[in-house]
Amino acid sequence: MNIDEIRAADKRLEGHVRRTPLLNSPALDKIAGKRVFLKAENLQHTGSFKFRGGWAAISALPKDTKGVLAYSSGNHAQGVANAAQHFGLPAVIIMPSDAPLTKINNTKALGAEVIVYSRESEDRDQIGAQIAAQRKLTLIKPFDNADVIAGQGTCGLEIAAQAKEAGIDEADVLVCCGGGGFVSGIALALEADAPKMRVRPVEPVGFDDVIRSLAAGKRLSNTSTTGSLCDAIISPCPGEMTFPIMSRLLHSGITVSDETCLRTMALAFTHLKVVLEPGGAIALAAALFHNKGLGDTIIATASGGNVDAPMFARALETLD
Repeated sequence: MNIDEIRAADKRLEGHVRRTPLLNSPALDKIAGKRVFLKAENLQHTGSFKFRGGWAAISALPKDTKGVLAYSSGNHAQGVANAAQHFGLPAVIIMPSDAPLTKINNTKALGAEVIVYSRESEDRDQIGAQIAAQRKLTLIKPFDNADVIAGQGTCGLEIAAQAKEAGIDEADVLVCCGGGGFVSGIALALEADAPKMRVRPVEPVGFDDVIRSLAAGKRLSNTSTTGSLCDAIISPCPGEMTFPIMSRLLHSGITVSDETCLRTMALAFTHLKVVLEPGGAIALAAALFHNKGLGDTIIATASGGNVDAPMFARALETLD
């Protein structure tokens, strides 16, 4: 992976992707005790940064592609389904049975066929490989795909440009992290366009496979793939393709509790008027409440806003 692949993806996305804003609130700065900016990818098409990778991957496929398959808890699903629909390709999405209903319904609404599985007892990779072989579909992995990583990296190009516009030369960039496609793409982009930025992964407490793997120097797995509200960023272990990138470019990571994510969702809505899902709020949560040792300026990614009403109501209750 290199910056040329990200710039090529950026050209394919031109005219289709939203340049999401970099938001700031004096009230959030006061809570953090630092300047905090939010890269609002929850405002991206399909409600998350995953649109970038989905479009970048599908737009690069050969013209004789028969269809695509992806596995996802919801955000990658919607990104792939949206792009597949645009390019006239059938899409099959394998989703966990405990995925938020809003994500399942949104994926179906984009024309995809949804197949559910149990995270506890079934292997999504095995299911995906079998169906892809049977139907001659092209598998679009959520993070171990060069075009997907390149697409996510276009967000990093925007962060570099927007930071420059705001007079920000140096900052800690906190990125919501699952398998590492988003943080890897952003780190590669910033290495080229904003080399003074320090990129750090943020993961849920108890699901910190990337942080532990970086410390150990080898890929480690989570003991469970369920049990956190941050469903969008839980993966079994770091990606084979993403781990070398993360090992080379990332600084130390941060873990955040579900409760802190819920509180942050409420604060983001109150002070920035944005809607975040728990996993999408985790980097901002780290910026606000776990920023000891970080610099005076923090840029946090808001990776997604696909939250159902009961969960969002639960978040708002934290302000009572």
